[in-house]
Amino acid sequence: MTEFSSSSEQYRTPISLTVDGERHEITVDNRTTLLDALRDRLAVTSVEKGCGHGQCGSCTVLEDGRRVTTCLSLAVAHDGAEVTTARGLAEGGLHPVQSAFVEYDALQCGYCTPGQVCSAVGMLDELSRGTPSVVTEELTEAPEPTDEELRERLSGNLCRCGAYRGILDAVRSVATANRDKDTSRENLR
Repeated sequence: MTEFSSSSEQYRTPISLTVDGERHEITVDNRTTLLDALRDRLAVTSVEKGCGHGQCGSCTVLEDGRRVTTCLSLAVAHDGAEVTTARGLAEGGLHPVQSAFVEYDALQCGYCTPGQVCSAVGMLDELSRGTPSVVTEELTEAPEPTDEELRERLSGNLCRCGAYRGILDAVRSVATANRDKDTSRENLR
């Protein structure tokens, strides 16, 4: 007969996370989501707990530059990762996406805003790398930041207040500025 230990220590794992530039060593239950590790264990409040089911995107952060829905990810799977929250984007001033959200009034209650901002930053990076989406028409060229393209890429984030027009305007303005900047650099070569 196999004997099982009643100790919960066998279900705990030490992990290391760098959050907004600060390294943390914690031990988590193997079932702990990255969201709960960030909020409950590390007191990171710029990551919001919305639905807990991956439907709203309010818990979105950037991990090594890629968008991650933290409520769907186990913390142990992110051992050694570098996590950037909306707060971590604002080093020495607001990130261009954050500034655009303010300029275009892309928030109302603000609950979804950290996730929206992180998602937009990750999405803009995908665009700059030429990563296509399901609505990208021309796969041999870098995707254009059309409204359809931006809506598709931001579709993992919900805003219950309905600030979508402002969000789209803000993200479009940054995407256009990035594209113009890239075009200017190419013309200088």
